[in-house]
Amino acid sequence: MQILTVRQLTGHIKDLLENDHRLADLWVKGEISNYKKAASGHIYFTLKDNYSCVRVVMFRSRARYLQCRLQNGMAVRVRGYVTVYDRDGQYQLYAEQVEPDGTGALFAALEKLKQQLAAEGLFDNSRKKALPRFPRYIGIVTSPTGAAVRDMLHILRRRWPQINIILAPVAVQGDAAPGEVARAMDRLNRLDDVDLIIVGRGGGSLEELWAFNTELVVRSIAASRIPVISAVGHETDFTLADLAADLRAPTPSAAAELAVPDRLEMKRLVDMHRARMTRCLSQQISSYRQRLRHCAGSRAMARPVDMLVEQRRQTLDMLERQLAGGTRAITNSLNNRLALLAGCLDALSPLATLARGYSYVLDPHGAVLRDARRVQVGDPVQVHLHRGAIKCMVKEIK
Repeated sequence: MQILTVRQLTGHIKDLLENDHRLADLWVKGEISNYKKAASGHIYFTLKDNYSCVRVVMFRSRARYLQCRLQNGMAVRVRGYVTVYDRDGQYQLYAEQVEPDGTGALFAALEKLKQQLAAEGLFDNSRKKALPRFPRYIGIVTSPTGAAVRDMLHILRRRWPQINIILAPVAVQGDAAPGEVARAMDRLNRLDDVDLIIVGRGGGSLEELWAFNTELVVRSIAASRIPVISAVGHETDFTLADLAADLRAPTPSAAAELAVPDRLEMKRLVDMHRARMTRCLSQQISSYRQRLRHCAGSRAMARPVDMLVEQRRQTLDMLERQLAGGTRAITNSLNNRLALLAGCLDALSPLATLARGYSYVLDPHGAVLRDARRVQVGDPVQVHLHRGAIKCMVKEIK
Protein backbone atom coordinates (compact mmCIF):
# COMPACT_ATOMS: atom_id res chain seq x y z
CA MET A 1 0.00 0.00 0.00
CA GLN A 2 1.37 3.40 -1.00
CA ILE A 3 1.37 6.02 1.74
CA LEU A 4 0.92 9.58 0.45
CA THR A 5 2.00 12.81 2.03
CA VAL A 6 -0.55 15.56 2.49
CA ARG A 7 1.08 17.46 -0.33
CA GLN A 8 0.89 14.44 -2.64
CA LEU A 9 -2.78 13.93 -1.80
CA THR A 10 -3.60 17.56 -2.41
CA GLY A 11 -1.67 17.56 -5.69
CA HIS A 12 -3.51 14.46 -6.88
CA ILE A 13 -6.93 16.00 -6.13
CA LYS A 14 -5.83 19.20 -7.82
CA ASP A 15 -4.86 17.29 -10.95
CA LEU A 16 -8.23 15.53 -11.01
CA LEU A 17 -10.10 18.83 -10.79
CA GLU A 18 -7.98 20.62 -13.36
CA ASN A 19 -8.36 17.77 -15.84
CA ASP A 20 -12.16 17.90 -15.57
CA HIS A 21 -13.22 19.98 -18.57
CA ARG A 22 -16.54 20.85 -16.94
CA LEU A 23 -14.73 22.56 -14.08
CA ALA A 24 -12.37 24.44 -16.38
CA ASP A 25 -15.00 26.97 -17.47
CA LEU A 26 -18.39 27.12 -15.74
CA TRP A 27 -21.01 29.48 -14.38
CA VAL A 28 -22.13 29.29 -10.73
CA LYS A 29 -24.86 31.39 -9.15
CA GLY A 30 -25.41 32.14 -5.50
CA GLU A 31 -25.38 34.83 -2.85
CA ILE A 32 -22.30 36.76 -1.72
CA SER A 33 -21.27 36.71 1.94
CA ASN A 34 -18.11 37.42 3.90
CA TYR A 35 -17.01 39.83 1.16
CA LYS A 36 -13.49 41.29 1.52
CA LYS A 37 -11.25 43.31 -0.75
CA ALA A 38 -7.55 43.04 0.06
CA ALA A 39 -5.07 45.88 -0.16
CA SER A 40 -3.52 44.09 -3.11
CA GLY A 41 -6.76 44.53 -5.04
CA HIS A 42 -7.75 40.84 -4.95
CA ILE A 43 -11.36 40.07 -3.97
CA TYR A 44 -12.39 37.23 -1.66
CA PHE A 45 -15.93 36.14 -0.83
CA THR A 46 -18.12 33.13 -0.20
CA LEU A 47 -20.75 32.11 -2.73
CA LYS A 48 -23.62 30.24 -1.10
CA ASP A 49 -27.13 28.96 -1.47
CA ASN A 50 -29.48 27.33 1.03
CA TYR A 51 -27.40 24.15 1.22
CA SER A 52 -23.74 24.74 0.38
CA CYS A 53 -21.05 27.36 -0.03
CA VAL A 54 -17.79 27.71 -1.94
CA ARG A 55 -14.87 30.10 -1.53
CA VAL A 56 -14.31 32.48 -4.44
CA VAL A 57 -11.16 34.39 -5.37
CA MET A 58 -10.99 37.10 -8.02
CA PHE A 59 -7.54 38.47 -8.81
CA ARG A 60 -6.95 42.17 -9.30
CA SER A 61 -6.32 41.75 -13.01
CA ARG A 62 -9.92 40.54 -13.39
CA ALA A 63 -11.51 42.62 -10.61
CA ARG A 64 -10.57 45.86 -12.34
CA TYR A 65 -13.05 45.08 -15.12
CA LEU A 66 -16.04 44.54 -12.81
CA GLN A 67 -19.17 46.37 -14.04
CA CYS A 68 -20.97 46.28 -10.67
CA ARG A 69 -20.12 46.89 -7.04
CA LEU A 70 -20.14 43.66 -5.06
CA GLN A 71 -21.50 43.50 -1.52
CA ASN A 72 -22.78 41.00 1.03
CA GLY A 73 -26.25 39.68 0.32
CA MET A 74 -25.98 40.30 -3.41
CA ALA A 75 -27.10 37.50 -5.75
CA VAL A 76 -24.60 37.00 -8.58
CA ARG A 77 -23.53 34.69 -11.41
CA VAL A 78 -19.82 33.85 -11.41
CA ARG A 79 -17.86 32.45 -14.37
CA GLY A 80 -14.52 30.84 -13.66
CA TYR A 81 -12.68 27.61 -13.01
CA VAL A 82 -12.27 25.32 -10.02
CA THR A 83 -9.00 24.11 -8.54
CA VAL A 84 -7.40 23.39 -5.18
CA TYR A 85 -5.46 25.95 -3.12
CA ASP A 86 -2.42 23.90 -2.15
CA ARG A 87 -1.68 25.57 1.19
CA ASP A 88 -5.18 25.07 2.69
CA GLY A 89 -6.12 21.95 0.75
CA GLN A 90 -9.49 23.50 -0.11
CA TYR A 91 -11.07 23.78 -3.50
CA GLN A 92 -11.88 27.31 -4.66
CA LEU A 93 -13.66 28.97 -7.54
CA TYR A 94 -11.36 31.41 -9.32
CA ALA A 95 -13.64 34.04 -10.79
CA GLU A 96 -13.00 35.66 -14.14
CA GLN A 97 -16.39 37.34 -14.53
CA VAL A 98 -19.16 38.34 -12.07
CA GLU A 99 -22.66 39.50 -13.03
CA PRO A 100 -25.54 40.56 -10.74
CA ASP A 101 -28.43 38.12 -10.47
CA GLY A 102 -30.88 40.14 -8.40
CA THR A 103 -31.08 40.54 -4.62
CA GLY A 104 -30.18 37.59 -2.43
CA ALA A 105 -32.97 36.03 -0.40
CA LEU A 106 -31.04 36.35 2.87
CA PHE A 107 -30.25 39.99 2.28
CA ALA A 108 -33.85 40.72 1.25
CA ALA A 109 -35.18 39.11 4.44
CA LEU A 110 -32.73 41.11 6.50
CA GLU A 111 -33.83 44.40 4.91
CA LYS A 112 -37.51 43.57 5.41
CA LEU A 113 -37.02 42.81 9.12
CA LYS A 114 -34.88 45.93 9.54
CA GLN A 115 -37.62 48.15 8.09
CA GLN A 116 -40.28 46.49 10.26
CA LEU A 117 -38.36 46.93 13.52
CA ALA A 118 -37.33 50.48 12.61
CA ALA A 119 -41.00 51.37 12.03
CA GLU A 120 -41.75 50.11 15.56
CA GLY A 121 -39.10 52.47 16.94
CA LEU A 122 -36.74 49.78 18.25
CA PHE A 123 -33.73 51.58 16.78
CA ASP A 124 -34.65 55.13 17.89
CA ASN A 125 -31.96 57.09 19.71
CA SER A 126 -34.54 58.18 22.29
CA ARG A 127 -34.60 54.57 23.57
CA LYS A 128 -30.85 54.46 24.15
CA LYS A 129 -29.75 54.26 27.79
CA ALA A 130 -26.58 55.82 29.15
CA LEU A 131 -23.84 53.41 30.21
CA PRO A 132 -22.79 53.41 33.89
CA ARG A 133 -19.42 55.09 34.39
CA PHE A 134 -18.27 52.71 37.12
CA PRO A 135 -20.16 49.40 36.79
CA ARG A 136 -19.83 46.86 39.59
CA TYR A 137 -21.30 43.82 37.82
CA ILE A 138 -21.13 43.12 34.07
CA GLY A 139 -23.01 40.32 32.34
CA ILE A 140 -21.48 38.80 29.20
CA VAL A 141 -23.68 36.89 26.75
CA THR A 142 -21.39 34.96 24.40
CA SER A 143 -19.86 31.58 23.69
CA PRO A 144 -17.83 30.27 26.65
CA THR A 145 -15.08 29.16 24.26
CA GLY A 146 -13.14 31.11 21.69
CA ALA A 147 -10.90 34.12 21.56
CA ALA A 148 -13.70 36.69 21.98
CA VAL A 149 -14.61 35.78 25.57
CA ARG A 150 -10.95 35.39 26.56
CA ASP A 151 -10.09 38.82 25.18
CA MET A 152 -13.02 40.46 26.96
CA LEU A 153 -12.23 38.85 30.32
CA HIS A 154 -8.56 39.77 30.02
CA ILE A 155 -9.26 43.40 29.13
CA LEU A 156 -11.97 43.86 31.77
CA ARG A 157 -9.76 42.54 34.58
CA ARG A 158 -6.72 44.44 33.38
CA ARG A 159 -8.53 47.78 33.10
CA TRP A 160 -10.75 47.46 36.19
CA PRO A 161 -9.62 44.59 38.48
CA GLN A 162 -12.47 45.01 40.97
CA ILE A 163 -15.14 44.29 38.35
CA ASN A 164 -17.49 41.35 38.93
CA ILE A 165 -18.26 39.35 35.77
CA ILE A 166 -21.28 37.12 35.22
CA LEU A 167 -20.85 34.91 32.14
CA ALA A 168 -24.03 33.68 30.46
CA PRO A 169 -22.75 30.96 28.06
CA VAL A 170 -24.75 30.59 24.84
CA ALA A 171 -24.41 29.25 21.32
CA VAL A 172 -23.64 32.15 18.99
CA GLN A 173 -24.50 30.46 15.71
CA GLY A 174 -26.87 27.78 14.55
CA ASP A 175 -30.61 27.25 14.98
CA ALA A 176 -30.46 27.20 18.80
CA ALA A 177 -28.47 30.43 19.13
CA PRO A 178 -31.32 33.03 18.99
CA GLY A 179 -33.32 31.31 21.74
CA GLU A 180 -30.28 30.88 23.99
CA VAL A 181 -29.22 34.50 23.58
CA ALA A 182 -32.76 35.78 24.33
CA ARG A 183 -33.06 33.57 27.43
CA ALA A 184 -29.65 34.70 28.69
CA MET A 185 -30.68 38.35 28.27
CA ASP A 186 -33.87 37.66 30.25
CA ARG A 187 -31.96 35.91 33.08
CA LEU A 188 -29.48 38.77 33.43
CA ASN A 189 -32.32 41.30 33.52
CA ARG A 190 -33.83 39.41 36.45
CA LEU A 191 -30.70 39.96 38.54
CA ASP A 192 -30.59 43.08 40.71
CA ASP A 193 -26.83 43.59 40.71
CA VAL A 194 -26.05 43.66 36.97
CA ASP A 195 -25.20 47.18 35.78
CA LEU A 196 -24.23 46.45 32.16
CA ILE A 197 -24.55 43.67 29.57
CA ILE A 198 -22.17 42.86 26.71
CA VAL A 199 -23.64 40.62 24.03
CA GLY A 200 -21.70 39.40 21.01
CA ARG A 201 -19.19 37.07 19.43
CA GLY A 202 -16.11 37.03 17.22
CA GLY A 203 -16.08 37.60 13.49
CA GLY A 204 -17.57 35.38 10.85
CA SER A 205 -19.59 35.26 7.67
CA LEU A 206 -23.08 36.65 7.33
CA GLU A 207 -24.50 33.18 7.99
CA GLU A 208 -22.40 32.74 11.14
CA LEU A 209 -23.54 36.10 12.49
CA TRP A 210 -27.17 35.57 11.48
CA ALA A 211 -28.38 34.82 15.03
CA PHE A 212 -27.83 38.49 15.86
CA ASN A 213 -30.03 39.51 12.93
CA THR A 214 -33.04 37.50 14.17
CA GLU A 215 -36.14 39.21 15.49
CA LEU A 216 -36.00 37.28 18.79
CA VAL A 217 -32.50 38.51 19.68
CA VAL A 218 -33.13 42.07 18.52
CA ARG A 219 -36.32 42.36 20.59
CA SER A 220 -34.63 40.89 23.68
CA ILE A 221 -31.88 43.51 23.44
CA ALA A 222 -34.35 46.35 22.89
CA ALA A 223 -36.46 45.20 25.87
CA SER A 224 -33.51 45.08 28.29
CA ARG A 225 -33.83 47.40 31.28
CA ILE A 226 -30.05 47.17 31.66
CA PRO A 227 -27.82 49.07 29.20
CA VAL A 228 -26.47 46.79 26.46
CA ILE A 229 -23.27 46.94 24.40
CA SER A 230 -23.38 45.00 21.16
CA ALA A 231 -20.05 43.51 20.06
CA VAL A 232 -20.73 41.27 17.09
CA GLY A 233 -17.92 40.35 14.71
CA HIS A 234 -15.27 42.68 13.37
CA GLU A 235 -15.44 46.41 12.72
CA THR A 236 -16.83 45.93 9.19
CA ASP A 237 -19.59 43.56 10.35
CA PHE A 238 -22.96 45.11 11.14
CA THR A 239 -26.10 43.42 12.51
CA LEU A 240 -29.58 44.43 13.65
CA ALA A 241 -28.45 43.75 17.23
CA ASP A 242 -26.03 46.67 16.84
CA LEU A 243 -28.94 48.97 15.97
CA ALA A 244 -31.05 47.85 18.94
CA ALA A 245 -28.25 48.03 21.51
CA ASP A 246 -27.52 51.15 23.53
CA LEU A 247 -23.98 51.21 22.14
CA ARG A 248 -22.24 49.36 19.28
CA ALA A 249 -18.63 48.31 19.75
CA PRO A 250 -16.58 47.48 16.65
CA THR A 251 -15.14 44.34 18.27
CA PRO A 252 -15.59 42.37 21.53
CA SER A 253 -12.25 43.72 22.76
CA ALA A 254 -13.43 47.28 22.10
CA ALA A 255 -16.66 46.51 24.01
CA ALA A 256 -14.62 45.55 27.07
CA GLU A 257 -12.66 48.80 26.82
CA LEU A 258 -15.87 50.84 26.51
CA ALA A 259 -17.54 49.03 29.42
CA VAL A 260 -15.10 49.94 32.20
CA PRO A 261 -12.69 52.79 32.88
CA ASP A 262 -8.94 52.28 32.88
CA ARG A 263 -7.68 52.09 36.46
CA LEU A 264 -4.35 53.63 35.47
CA GLU A 265 -6.14 56.56 33.86
CA MET A 266 -8.42 56.90 36.90
CA LYS A 267 -5.36 56.86 39.18
CA ARG A 268 -3.75 59.56 37.05
CA LEU A 269 -6.90 61.70 37.29
CA VAL A 270 -7.14 61.18 41.06
CA ASP A 271 -3.48 62.12 41.51
CA MET A 272 -3.98 65.20 39.32
CA HIS A 273 -7.04 66.32 41.32
CA ARG A 274 -5.27 65.60 44.60
CA ALA A 275 -2.34 67.78 43.53
CA ARG A 276 -4.71 70.51 42.40
CA MET A 277 -6.64 70.41 45.69
CA THR A 278 -3.41 70.46 47.69
CA ARG A 279 -2.19 73.44 45.70
CA CYS A 280 -5.47 75.32 46.17
CA LEU A 281 -5.54 74.60 49.90
CA SER A 282 -1.93 75.73 50.26
CA GLN A 283 -2.74 78.97 48.45
CA GLN A 284 -5.79 79.58 50.67
CA ILE A 285 -3.83 78.84 53.84
CA SER A 286 -1.07 81.20 52.71
CA SER A 287 -3.63 83.92 51.94
CA TYR A 288 -5.35 83.49 55.33
CA ARG A 289 -1.99 83.51 57.11
CA GLN A 290 -1.06 86.78 55.36
CA ARG A 291 -4.41 88.32 56.34
CA LEU A 292 -3.88 87.17 59.92
CA ARG A 293 -0.43 88.79 60.07
CA HIS A 294 -1.90 92.00 58.61
CA CYS A 295 -4.68 92.02 61.21
CA ALA A 296 -2.26 91.24 64.05
CA GLY A 297 -0.08 94.23 63.08
CA SER A 298 -3.00 96.64 62.65
CA ARG A 299 -3.72 99.49 65.10
CA ALA A 300 -7.00 97.86 66.12
CA MET A 301 -5.16 94.84 67.45
CA ALA A 302 -2.20 96.85 68.91
CA ARG A 303 -4.38 99.47 70.73
CA PRO A 304 -7.87 98.00 70.91
CA VAL A 305 -9.00 100.52 73.65
CA ASP A 306 -8.18 103.51 71.48
CA MET A 307 -9.88 101.98 68.45
CA LEU A 308 -12.91 100.57 70.20
CA VAL A 309 -13.56 103.12 73.00
CA GLU A 310 -11.79 106.44 72.47
CA GLN A 311 -12.67 106.79 68.80
CA ARG A 312 -16.27 105.93 69.52
CA ARG A 313 -16.35 108.38 72.42
CA GLN A 314 -15.00 111.07 70.11
CA THR A 315 -17.65 110.17 67.60
CA LEU A 316 -20.31 110.39 70.35
CA ASP A 317 -19.15 113.91 71.34
CA MET A 318 -19.30 115.03 67.71
CA LEU A 319 -22.79 113.61 67.32
CA GLU A 320 -23.87 115.30 70.57
CA ARG A 321 -22.66 118.70 69.29
CA GLN A 322 -24.38 118.14 65.99
CA LEU A 323 -27.61 117.24 67.82
CA ALA A 324 -27.47 120.34 70.06
CA GLY A 325 -26.74 122.64 67.10
CA GLY A 326 -29.54 121.06 65.10
CA THR A 327 -31.97 121.43 68.00
CA ARG A 328 -31.15 125.15 68.40
CA ALA A 329 -31.55 125.76 64.72
CA ILE A 330 -34.93 124.05 64.68
CA THR A 331 -36.07 125.97 67.80
CA ASN A 332 -35.07 129.35 66.36
CA SER A 333 -36.81 128.56 63.10
CA LEU A 334 -40.01 127.60 64.92
CA ASN A 335 -39.87 130.73 67.14
CA ASN A 336 -39.52 132.98 64.14
CA ARG A 337 -42.41 131.30 62.43
CA LEU A 338 -44.53 131.60 65.62
CA ALA A 339 -43.82 135.33 65.88
CA LEU A 340 -44.81 135.79 62.25
CA LEU A 341 -48.06 133.89 62.73
CA ALA A 342 -48.79 135.86 65.95
CA GLY A 343 -48.37 139.14 64.08
CA CYS A 344 -50.73 137.95 61.35
CA LEU A 345 -53.21 136.77 63.96
CA ASP A 346 -53.05 140.05 65.84
CA ALA A 347 -53.68 141.99 62.65
CA LEU A 348 -56.79 139.94 62.04
CA SER A 349 -58.03 139.95 65.69
CA PRO A 350 -61.42 141.67 66.37
CA LEU A 351 -59.92 143.09 69.60
CA ALA A 352 -57.51 145.15 67.52
CA THR A 353 -60.49 146.44 65.57
CA LEU A 354 -62.26 147.39 68.79
CA ALA A 355 -59.09 149.15 69.98
CA ARG A 356 -59.39 151.42 66.96
CA GLY A 357 -62.84 152.67 68.16
CA TYR A 358 -65.17 150.10 66.70
CA SER A 359 -67.77 148.14 68.69
CA TYR A 360 -70.36 145.39 68.18
CA VAL A 361 -73.96 145.11 69.42
CA LEU A 362 -75.87 142.14 70.76
CA ASP A 363 -79.67 141.91 70.40
CA PRO A 364 -81.95 140.96 73.30
CA HIS A 365 -81.27 137.29 72.56
CA GLY A 366 -77.48 137.70 72.77
CA ALA A 367 -76.89 137.41 69.04
CA VAL A 368 -74.71 139.81 67.09
CA LEU A 369 -76.93 142.49 65.62
CA ARG A 370 -76.24 143.17 61.96
CA ASP A 371 -79.64 144.47 60.79
CA ALA A 372 -81.59 147.27 62.50
CA ARG A 373 -84.87 145.69 61.44
CA ARG A 374 -84.26 142.82 63.87
CA VAL A 375 -85.01 145.02 66.92
CA GLN A 376 -87.86 147.28 67.90
CA VAL A 377 -88.10 150.48 69.82
CA GLY A 378 -87.70 149.76 73.49
CA ASP A 379 -85.68 146.55 73.07
CA PRO A 380 -82.60 146.32 75.31
CA VAL A 381 -79.29 145.91 73.49
CA GLN A 382 -75.69 145.56 74.69
CA VAL A 383 -72.82 147.46 73.06
CA HIS A 384 -69.36 145.97 73.48
CA LEU A 385 -66.37 148.35 73.33
CA HIS A 386 -62.57 147.82 73.44
CA ARG A 387 -62.85 147.98 77.20
CA GLY A 388 -66.16 147.05 78.76
CA ALA A 389 -69.79 147.03 77.53
CA ILE A 390 -72.81 149.39 77.65
CA LYS A 391 -76.46 148.34 78.09
CA CYS A 392 -78.76 150.59 76.06
CA MET A 393 -82.46 150.93 75.10
CA VAL A 394 -83.58 151.35 71.48
CA LYS A 395 -85.24 154.73 71.11
CA GLU A 396 -85.43 155.04 67.36
CA ILE A 397 -84.87 152.83 64.29
CA LYS A 398 -83.68 154.37 61.06
